[in-house]
Amino acid sequence: MAIAHINAIGTANPPNDIHGAYVDLVANRLDRRNARLFRRMAGRAGISHRYSVFTPGEANGESADAEGFFRHGDYPGTRARMDRYEAEAPALALAAIAKLAPDPAKITHLIVCSCTGFTAPGLDQHIATAMGLSADVERTVVGFMGCYAAVNSLRLANHIIRSTPEARVLVVNVELCSLHFQDTSDLEKTLSSMLFADGATAALVTADQTGFALEDFRAAAIAQSAEAITWRIGDSGFDMHLSGEVPRHIETALKAGRDAADGGLLRGEAPERYDAWAVHAGGRTILDAVERGFDLPDDALSPSRAVLDTFGNMSSATLMFVLSSMLAEGRRVTRGMAMAFGPGLAAESFRFRSA
Repeated sequence: MAIAHINAIGTANPPNDIHGAYVDLVANRLDRRNARLFRRMAGRAGISHRYSVFTPGEANGESADAEGFFRHGDYPGTRARMDRYEAEAPALALAAIAKLAPDPAKITHLIVCSCTGFTAPGLDQHIATAMGLSADVERTVVGFMGCYAAVNSLRLANHIIRSTPEARVLVVNVELCSLHFQDTSDLEKTLSSMLFADGATAALVTADQTGFALEDFRAAAIAQSAEAITWRIGDSGFDMHLSGEVPRHIETALKAGRDAADGGLLRGEAPERYDAWAVHAGGRTILDAVERGFDLPDDALSPSRAVLDTFGNMSSATLMFVLSSMLAEGRRVTRGMAMAFGPGLAAESFRFRSA
């Protein structure tokens, strides 16, 4: 049976670094006590840069962005945000695809993943048209699954390669998280928003034996945590809720999974059997929870922490950035573990190795 390989990954970000401007903007709108707390938490978040399709505005101005899209007291409704998504998301996706530089004539399948916007005709059709893909290219959209959706997209690509070894699958993840910035002074919401950013990736998945070979996939639901991460459509965009209890849920579940009859996400193997960890950089405390849950050495999650520091949490694109960095450095992997967490609360994972 053919084995699917991630041959290469291209990545792209918008040009606007918003992290420092966001911290200043929010701190200026909070009372003195909460502003100090917010700045302290921002300093401990493990993030230095985040990028957005919006140019940041003045810290003490009326609008969070330079063009006035997020004007204080008059934030846009969901329709205006979706119009902006339709205008911006295809361009960012195509920028990532251009880094990958696939041959359009050889692409047989297109999988497009995004949870930050909806449009019809969809992103898949915009991308296929812009790339000049064949009219009979098989298109699939993975929507609204959140941060672990990269794993679901790769699982689909894996199934395609196993059933059609000659297939060449283009997997695209594009997220405009900053599009859903909310007009709020609620400390928990502003701290959650501080994590998220915009980014896109494009991966070529084929049976060619280069890059990372995809091995077994496994999902796991975490009991009694359904409301820990939610992502709901409201009148003012998509409203993210990220409970402060998420890291505790993850750490507890990972520890318990190691004693489960099926071996949990580690498939019954000791953590030290794995020589590479590609963990979704959802936030510093989430990475800390994985580190504690599996008793990992301090440097085990360095690739994920580096992505978090440089780009923030780009939802479904984030894990692909981590894998891209590993490919770029030519890292040799004997047994790797990739995982991400998202709404449910659930975990999605797969094992991988160098070709």
